[in-house]
Amino acid sequence: MRIVVFGTGGVGGYFGGRLAQAGMNVTFIARGKHLEAITNQGLRVDSINGDFSIYPAIATDDPATVGEVDVILCCVKSWQVSEASIAMLPMIGPNTVVVPIQNGIEAPEILSEVLGADKVLGGLCRIISMTHGPGHIRHVGADPYITFGELDNQESERTKRLFRAFSKASGLTVEIATDIIAALWKKFILIAPWSGVGAVTRAPAGVFRSLPETRQMLLESMKEVFNVAIARGVELSKEVVEETMEFIDALPEDGTASMQRDIIEGRPSELNEQNGVVVRLGNAFGVQTPVNAFIYYSLLPLEMRARGQLQF
Repeated sequence: MRIVVFGTGGVGGYFGGRLAQAGMNVTFIARGKHLEAITNQGLRVDSINGDFSIYPAIATDDPATVGEVDVILCCVKSWQVSEASIAMLPMIGPNTVVVPIQNGIEAPEILSEVLGADKVLGGLCRIISMTHGPGHIRHVGADPYITFGELDNQESERTKRLFRAFSKASGLTVEIATDIIAALWKKFILIAPWSGVGAVTRAPAGVFRSLPETRQMLLESMKEVFNVAIARGVELSKEVVEETMEFIDALPEDGTASMQRDIIEGRPSELNEQNGVVVRLGNAFGVQTPVNAFIYYSLLPLEMRARGQLQF
């Protein structure tokens, strides 16, 4: 099985690295100094589940040189998915399947518009990891987990094949989702509030979940996402918000979300694809989302500055 990791950041570096460690044929799409380091020194992953390195590692910044592959793990930021989908075209063959595992709920739809719905699965992961330097990934929290499934929730041989491949990798849990759309929204109930509250407060999980005021803010944000999902016809249990809060309570005290880190460090972030999507879909379906609107509008000037659209 030929696997491409499109975006070798904290998520792609970890999951792709584990697949390569298990002997899979993995090509990493990276760029700049990160690519140079991976090419010359290999990919280094420091993990709470055990450090490892991939050397030599196959890496390139030109997808057109890779050829047709079996699986593409789309691990770019959610705002980069559209551009990435076009860059993937030279690697798409008759049996290629693309699995997006970044944050957000819209990647399968965006990829399908360019590549065709028959080429795309739904997918998601859970992990706290980041690029620590060129060629260096750090996994600092959460037990790595990945799930994927057909967008119509039908069983398929390709999801079983992918499951078998991931099952050979150590240091992660893998599942085939019975309802991938519900799974995506369940994670969205976690990641959008966590990212937004973390970015607004500039505080790690251990702080904002402990203060009654910010904990309530987090809870209300989760409820809004849940209400939008229900309005869209997504099947979620009534306990999902409570279960999500339990997950937040189990995070490392210094745990931060990638969107939160990007905003704090002045980089373009997934604000529009997380809290912005909650507000947009809330408006479309007549669902009130005041907390997510506050988060989105409060952070929007910083997002626009990071993208060069505002100067201050």
